[in-house]
Amino acid sequence: MAIRYLKQGKAAAERAEDDAKVRSLVETTLKDIETRGDAAVHELSEKFDNFSPPSFRLTASEIEAAMGKVSTRDMEDIKFAQAQIRRFAEAQRASMTDIEVETMPGVILGHRNIPVQSVGCYVPGGKFPMVASAHMSVLTASVAGVPRIAAAAPAQKGVPHPAIVAAMHLGGAHEIYVLGGIQAIGAMALGTETIRPVDMLVGPGNAFVAEAKRQLYGRVGIDLFAGPTETMVIADDTVDAEMCATDLLGQAEHGYNSPAVLVTNSEKLAKATLEEIDRILKILPTTETASTSWRDYGEVILCDTYEEILDVANDIASEHVQVMTDRDDWFLENMHSYGALFLGPRTNVANGDKVIGTNHTLPTKKAGRYTGGLWVGKFLKTHSYQKVTTDAAAAEIGAYCSRLCMLEGFVGHAEQANLRVRRYGGQNVPYGVAAE
Repeated sequence: MAIRYLKQGKAAAERAEDDAKVRSLVETTLKDIETRGDAAVHELSEKFDNFSPPSFRLTASEIEAAMGKVSTRDMEDIKFAQAQIRRFAEAQRASMTDIEVETMPGVILGHRNIPVQSVGCYVPGGKFPMVASAHMSVLTASVAGVPRIAAAAPAQKGVPHPAIVAAMHLGGAHEIYVLGGIQAIGAMALGTETIRPVDMLVGPGNAFVAEAKRQLYGRVGIDLFAGPTETMVIADDTVDAEMCATDLLGQAEHGYNSPAVLVTNSEKLAKATLEEIDRILKILPTTETASTSWRDYGEVILCDTYEEILDVANDIASEHVQVMTDRDDWFLENMHSYGALFLGPRTNVANGDKVIGTNHTLPTKKAGRYTGGLWVGKFLKTHSYQKVTTDAAAAEIGAYCSRLCMLEGFVGHAEQANLRVRRYGGQNVPYGVAAE
């Protein structure tokens, strides 16, 4: 392979060192929340958000007051986005059916898709108020039928962000908390004197939020490890440098550690994109964030062939993959590790982030190798059941079961089966002997 890096980001060792610092701080903070409950949460909120009200949960009148501050146009836009997201989530839910099948006479097996009973939805709101994240988590959980949806987002300048509150409420949240960061994640997962714990945590966030979810996984379920935003642009000479640079920086502005990667087989496009990025960074209002991200985490990878591009892309397994080539459908057919694909120059990642209808909570840090993004199915647990309805089936299955249990040395297991053979098949099988 002839793969060249025209630009590389921080070395893996440096990134690992950053991760270790985050890991230690999160561990200490979660222990404090578990030990001191509301007191710790109030101190953390005061420290990081300069916000510590008597109660973090909004009342019905406070929700109404916040929504009253949202302009008519903004409210219409929120409702439009939620209609697109709801439509796709409902189609996904309809694809998941309960089943029941008689696998042999008298033996019935099935499964039911049952909603998780309580979910905590985190909506980031530090540097940027992520209104769209409320749609993606709260609304999708609502379509899944989750009976208790708690949603949390940090205060903005000492008050709840009106549009986020509106999106949470319209999406179907039952409880809305003005709380951010590790303290929100810890409070929802561990519970405090005033916040009941949830069964599952969902939603994107910064490195600290992602690490808190990782450390709490097992005590509660999580959607996936959604760390800092990642974007990849796969492009050839069918598109221009402005398009590539815009799509890279459009995601790099998310945070100071958001990887943005161009993978191309056109050296001309690669060099032109680097120049175009320099030009745009001089005029982009969010250049402080985007330029730091691009400097430390941006990469430009030059390949000889489309097959090499595919191998590189599958290995990186980026959260967002923008494909703009003369063979976009070929990448759709052959890509296997990513968060979401955005196919063709008319498509863009921002559409997916905000409005088009697919979910924007997606796997990062190579998690696309083993999981997809948040969707209605993440809020559903598929539980199996079985029933035997005839004496003949009980005796037949019981005999097979007995012998297989004895093969493994499980005498007590075998006796469960033998009891049914004796009871329903009329055979006298001694304890500790496999049924014939």
